[in-house]
Amino acid sequence: MAAAPHGAGPRGRAGAAGAARALGAAMARSVPLLWVLLPGLAALEPLSVGLAIGVASALTGYLSHPRFYCSYVECCPRAEQRLNATALKAQLDNRLFGQHLAKDVVLKAVLGFSNNPSPKKPLMLSLHGWAGTGKNYLSQILAEQVHPAGLRSKFVHLFLATLHFPHHDQVKLYKEQLQNWIRGNVSACPSSVFIFDEMDKMHPGVIDAIKPFLDYYEEVDGVSYRKAIFIFLSNAGGDLINKAALDFWASGKRREDIQLKDLEPLLSVGVFNNKNSGLWHSSIIDRNLIDYFVPFLPLEQRHVKMCVRAEMAARGYAVDEKIVQEVADEMTYFPKEQRIYSDKGCKTVQAKLDIHEDFVMRDTNTRA
Repeated sequence: MAAAPHGAGPRGRAGAAGAARALGAAMARSVPLLWVLLPGLAALEPLSVGLAIGVASALTGYLSHPRFYCSYVECCPRAEQRLNATALKAQLDNRLFGQHLAKDVVLKAVLGFSNNPSPKKPLMLSLHGWAGTGKNYLSQILAEQVHPAGLRSKFVHLFLATLHFPHHDQVKLYKEQLQNWIRGNVSACPSSVFIFDEMDKMHPGVIDAIKPFLDYYEEVDGVSYRKAIFIFLSNAGGDLINKAALDFWASGKRREDIQLKDLEPLLSVGVFNNKNSGLWHSSIIDRNLIDYFVPFLPLEQRHVKMCVRAEMAARGYAVDEKIVQEVADEMTYFPKEQRIYSDKGCKTVQAKLDIHEDFVMRDTNTRA
């Protein structure tokens, strides 16, 4: 790969336990040195010496316990650890707007996977939709729920197609490097999370390298991948989703009436046959290894307003509905006449807010 992806080849909980035991062993070995380093210790009563050694041994055992060690060093989650359903739902409700389908599908899929002590394969989600609809937000939320440090976690690995796989004449090399990277990191932490962004810009064939890890194998070369999570993010299929949403609107149906069955078949076929998609004629689709094609609907102005309010609140300011409306009005919408959907979703909300005169004045006065 042109550059190492986000995340490192870390030690897992087993590695943490080993490190903790090594620390404890080192401390235990240091106890006899007390006789050499502290000559006066020999003059103490045997009871006092025994008590000192006992305290040292107890302290060594405590410090070497993984629970103590992992409170200071990030460790891979225990195999029996489950996701917090309430926390995940709250995060989706508070941070992801206008995506009833994505929320419902992902919440059920992730919790079902987490609560299954023996999944038959890794969880594989493919998120599709135009830019600014929330795909990255959702992947970040999931990463944070599995590993609290989120994208900063050494167990979460983010790949960008244009950064890590830029050259079409090096596909063979990328595939080999990708397999080695995933194998090494899942060996260290079975619940590793791998996020592949810009799938629509990835050279066809590269992603097929991970096909053996997604299949229904108990182990591949002695490593089990069944607890790992793989997430694809792609703009491919966005046009199909937008057309379906417009058709629902034109027929007088509510946006919330759109169901997964209305879009998932269109996505799987459309992405498979899209030559501009990293999944073009992919064996991953051909073998039905993607568990869910998750559609992200185009956002209406009411959803853009939610994004503006959330951004203002995140910056610590009271929400001003006048500013909210003006920022939402500055966005561009399609179709041109009806202005129903934002063509950039919420992607430019932050930038629009940065240059909005009233907000800039308020920000300046607050800081002054």
